[in-house]
Amino acid sequence: MIVPGSESQALGAALAAETGDSLAEVSYERFPDGERMASVGAPESVGRAVVVAATTTDAAHVELLQLQDAVREAGADEVVTVLPYMGYGRQERAFEPGQPVSARAVARAVSTGTDRVVLVDPHEASVTDFFDVPCDVVRAASRLAAPLPSALTDPLFLSPDAGAIGLAESVRDAYGRGAVDYFEKVRHSGTEVEITPSDAGVEGRDVVVVDDIVATGSTMSESIAVLNDREAAGVYVTCVHPLFARSARAKLERAGVEGIYATDTIERDVTAVSVAPAVADVL
Repeated sequence: MIVPGSESQALGAALAAETGDSLAEVSYERFPDGERMASVGAPESVGRAVVVAATTTDAAHVELLQLQDAVREAGADEVVTVLPYMGYGRQERAFEPGQPVSARAVARAVSTGTDRVVLVDPHEASVTDFFDVPCDVVRAASRLAAPLPSALTDPLFLSPDAGAIGLAESVRDAYGRGAVDYFEKVRHSGTEVEITPSDAGVEGRDVVVVDDIVATGSTMSESIAVLNDREAAGVYVTCVHPLFARSARAKLERAGVEGIYATDTIERDVTAVSVAPAVADVL
């Protein structure tokens, strides 16, 4: 059965439809003292339980641990945990002496309640090493080609930095045509990023900026502004994980984005395609 966390209900339903597994009856409650209770209805037989939960908040992490425990209590023979988006996954190392490796701490906690983990496009591939159970990675960027306009003009698929160029290539290959390039990005602090345009000509071309995650939107909005200054025909944003913290969406709109397309690893109004088929392939 598929057991969705409260942040992944649409993805859970899509995954159930894709796999043919039943969709569990799940309740999410909160007590007057602030504590939470996530539970599943008692099915006649469980077999394998697939818990699907994006951990976008601390509360979502607690809910995930509760759902893992709940399906064990319901008699699940096997528990598989799908993390469409892994919170704390970008804290894969201690940045200063005395700081935690938060991704490791979270991974160890998740491992205690599951037999296997599936991650969708983790920001840092190394986080898979932190789990104490087998961990598979699903690459879903190619799914982002489907919602793009079919008649883009001489499209250029552009990643915000060299590290994400593989994502841009995946979207370009799935789209079927276009060139690939990237911005040079230098991060000076958690909030200050310097963007240097690439040498690719963008004038009169449609540009698709591809990244794995849009968090605050600062880097992406600066990229959009630079491309518009260089007279791109239109700028489109695609991302696997639309975290969109604080005013991220407004930043992109003010920068002059033509369209925003994301997956359902985090369910937002810009979600345009599901990762369910890609996840189903590894289950």
